[in-house]
Amino acid sequence: MTSISPSFGDRLTVLKRPQVAKTLVQIKHGVERETLRINANGTLAQTPHSEVLGAALTHEYITTDFSESLLEFITPPESDPKVTMAQLADVHKYVMENIGDERLWPMSMPCFIDGDDNIPIAQYGSSNIGKMKTLYRVGLKNRYGSMMQAIAGVHFNFSLSESFWQHWLESAEQKAPNKENISAAYFAMIRNYRRFCWLIPFLFGASPAICGSFIKGKKTTLPFQTLGKGTHYLPYATSLRMSDLGYTNSEQSGLKICYNQLDTYIASLRNAINTPSEKYQKFSGKKDGQYQQLNANVLQIENELYSPIRPKQPTRSLEKPTDALAQRGVNYIEVRALDVNPFSPIGISEDQFYFLDVFLTYCLVKPSDFMNAEQFAQTEKNLNAVVVNGRDPELKLDNGDQQLSIPQWSKVLFDEMREVAQVLDSANDNKSYSAALERQWDKVVDPTKTPSALVLKTLLEQGKDNGAFGVELAEMYRVQLMENDYAMFSQEVFEEQAKSSLALQQQKELEGVESFDQFITDYFASYEKRAV
Repeated sequence: MTSISPSFGDRLTVLKRPQVAKTLVQIKHGVERETLRINANGTLAQTPHSEVLGAALTHEYITTDFSESLLEFITPPESDPKVTMAQLADVHKYVMENIGDERLWPMSMPCFIDGDDNIPIAQYGSSNIGKMKTLYRVGLKNRYGSMMQAIAGVHFNFSLSESFWQHWLESAEQKAPNKENISAAYFAMIRNYRRFCWLIPFLFGASPAICGSFIKGKKTTLPFQTLGKGTHYLPYATSLRMSDLGYTNSEQSGLKICYNQLDTYIASLRNAINTPSEKYQKFSGKKDGQYQQLNANVLQIENELYSPIRPKQPTRSLEKPTDALAQRGVNYIEVRALDVNPFSPIGISEDQFYFLDVFLTYCLVKPSDFMNAEQFAQTEKNLNAVVVNGRDPELKLDNGDQQLSIPQWSKVLFDEMREVAQVLDSANDNKSYSAALERQWDKVVDPTKTPSALVLKTLLEQGKDNGAFGVELAEMYRVQLMENDYAMFSQEVFEEQAKSSLALQQQKELEGVESFDQFITDYFASYEKRAV
């Protein structure tokens, strides 16, 4: 006799049990917010990362991403969204007070940039690990161009507590709360996230328009319209950052990264790092005595995989992400589909925290079968449709063999998410989760309330360029942030962090004895041993 798998209702009943529900207050979040430093006129700052901010290689809260000009702010895992918001605001305030007359660009798509060579690649000092980080970025520039790497996003990190997993896995799945079963449950969440990921750019996408400098000399089939002096837009776009113009890698399309199980995910990633790329072979070896990339494979390292979500395990010194996952399992997930929110001085709003808690918990509770290649391709197709055309009332998405409009599919999701929101409300003794969910539902009912629509409305009604709008917001937020008082950290905390990070970088530079050539050879040797 075949057993029937638990339904959403069955699993929701388990979530509501007091011993499970009470652990939901322990959900932890962290944020990684990227932002370009700009001059007062909106052009990209060419100054190096300031020592006053500390060493980008070793600072806990303030680092750089691709470019010296592309800052990344990181908050530690916290349970209360208000705490994380306040921490993030403090980081912004300290940076703003220490970058002179520069501002922080408040949007995902870059400001005016006069070509790839005007985007200074991030530098991390003379240690081997610092050189490796810079060389990885040189490889990214050679492979995709620097302009693509100047795009900014917000990454939202989400984890459930050990006590949650203990009660949930034993009650909902009759499994022991070990690393294998916790990882499997996170991967089930990830698969559902991939199925419903189109909802994120619809609700939070805020890049319907771009500066003409971004696509200068690029071929595109997108039917752009123009406004102002050089702004290109799509009337129904939600997130051009997530489109083929943004984070893309054609070489990755054939990778078939598997999200069904941890071991197959790790194997497919490691395989990509060992798969030679004919396209990137041209950057092999040295040019003028300098390497042009870490290797000539489809991926140089794991971080090069472009994905709207990643399973994560904190890494130790020089530990590879796949090794950390293999040894200790999934510790948290990183949501990577969020545009910078231009209507928040810190790039994300409190409402987004509450909604994402509901959405991700729903993705966990909702039964989640393994996905085959065809089903995965369907999720990619839906996401691509929404980022370029999400507010088109005629748009239909594929759900299995059904075609549904965004309001039709969203109604099904929101009806079930409301049940999850009520459990979170009850556990936290507030109504924040349901209230945030209903504010998102308002956008489904009336897409003119979405950030992408609001951005485009401002540009069209005022005949304003995307760049001019960004400069206005940047100046407004500069004043706002500098007037704020520190709430969670202090100026002294940041000054001490800056000093200790510089000392730690110097220590790393004194430690290395092997040549950089040998360091790189040794680093990738373990990948080759584990190649599948």
